[in-house]
Amino acid sequence: MTSRTALMAAAARAAHLIVDEAPHVFSDPLAVKLLGDQAEELLQYHRVHGGHPVLAGARAQVVCRSRYAEDVLRASGHRQYVVLGAGLDTFAYRADLGGADAADSAGTAAPTVFEVDQPATQESKRASLRKAGIEKRAIYVPVDFERDDLIERLVEHGFDVGQPAVVSWLGVTMYLTREAVEHTVGVLNGLADGSEVVFDHMLPAELRDAAAQAYVDAVGPVNAEHGEPWLTFLSPGDTRQLLAPMTVEHTTQQDVLGTRTDALQPSNVSVITRGTVRKRR
Repeated sequence: MTSRTALMAAAARAAHLIVDEAPHVFSDPLAVKLLGDQAEELLQYHRVHGGHPVLAGARAQVVCRSRYAEDVLRASGHRQYVVLGAGLDTFAYRADLGGADAADSAGTAAPTVFEVDQPATQESKRASLRKAGIEKRAIYVPVDFERDDLIERLVEHGFDVGQPAVVSWLGVTMYLTREAVEHTVGVLNGLADGSEVVFDHMLPAELRDAAAQAYVDAVGPVNAEHGEPWLTFLSPGDTRQLLAPMTVEHTTQQDVLGTRTDALQPSNVSVITRGTVRKRR
């Protein structure tokens, strides 16, 4: 069954193209199709209340992290893309953006996409793809994150540990314990030299602005009521320590959004962190 957070994220990506003004930060025309029978209900909230700070904040958070992760992938030239906690991510199915059967303008084969998630979530996504008439293009890697060895499971499905990869890990860290985040980062630090890891994380209270605090106050309790509480908040300093010895850079919503005149305004609710694996020589 698709989680509530995955549905909300897909709805935010879909609504961005409907509610927010051009230029759009991120274009995901397939998101609405994966919402299935719930599409109209979920999008209606954005249509009617699109300017509300909570809904606009959700769209800003989702489109900024998605845009940044895919920009990193394109710039890297890496041929392996791992989507951790893939949910309803559609990268592999948007041929114009580099799906598994597509090619870039130079004629180079598109990256192989490995979608990593819980088996039940993947089965639900398969059903949504079939219903929408969308061809499956990603390699599904079912993982029980509490029991399975992530790299071992990836290798079993064709991942080449000797070649660099880009790993996107979006909308996940805040729902994990700090220990779980540290463990996953440690595993990813073992990837090939030059591999890139992109993830977003909620900021602690002392680093939030007023808009961010209002968002946390409104959304946090609702998530907890639905069994998906936020557990971990990380500062940029925290992530530098967690990712060592990777080289690290941070990107804010302001960096991605720039200056806009619509409701899509940046806040200090989260930061996107990029870590690059650098092996000692």
